[in-house]
Amino acid sequence: MPKAKYESIYHDLKHKIEQEEYAYQDLMPSENRLTEVYGCSRNTIRRALSELASIGYLQPMHGKGVRVIYTPVPQSEFLIGGIESFKESAARNHLTTHTKVIRLEELSATRVIAKKTGFPEGSLLYELHRIRYLDGQPLILDINFFLQELVPNLTVTIAEKSIYDYIENELGMPIATSRRHMTVEHATREDETYLALGDYNCLAVITGRVFNADGIQFEYTQSRHRPDFFCFQDTAIRTK
Repeated sequence: MPKAKYESIYHDLKHKIEQEEYAYQDLMPSENRLTEVYGCSRNTIRRALSELASIGYLQPMHGKGVRVIYTPVPQSEFLIGGIESFKESAARNHLTTHTKVIRLEELSATRVIAKKTGFPEGSLLYELHRIRYLDGQPLILDINFFLQELVPNLTVTIAEKSIYDYIENELGMPIATSRRHMTVEHATREDETYLALGDYNCLAVITGRVFNADGIQFEYTQSRHRPDFFCFQDTAIRTK
């Protein structure tokens, strides 16, 4: 199916749910109705609805339709279960953003770095530290390692815009899977130097390894968030 068609429908429905045109607990229009509205096939509609279900916006009910389960939250909401860039998260939360690179260097993975990141010892990597500003406040410190073989020619300009956009649209590499975990950690000296922590001495930390469509890891990331400003959202499905 045409990617542009699917994406435009997905984003339009997502926007309407966020704006409560389709409100919490409402039933979505039928697939037949949506195919008429968007002038597309049922498969295209099904894919858009499936993607919205996977990020916790909708819940399909066998034989009954699709119900809206999205509810807005006061804090900015970042996804645990999905893969999205900082720029995409900020846009979804209607926030203005700015990124400042404070470190970008090339290195060879030592035994310590290899154990921490999951890359083989001796791998050529980029180490990148960025401050993320939301509505003018420095609230996130991102620490990333990228495998140079798969993400070559990384620059400050690319890092301040969107590395995922560079990977997908310029390098043409699909981003497929991420394994993540969340912890609460004491603030480091770097956190205290660059982030507006106020009275906080700890941060919510999301650590993850990201893989391409061939199952090869190309990124290790640690995203360090001021705890009062963020809500992390996931969707869980009970299996029997």
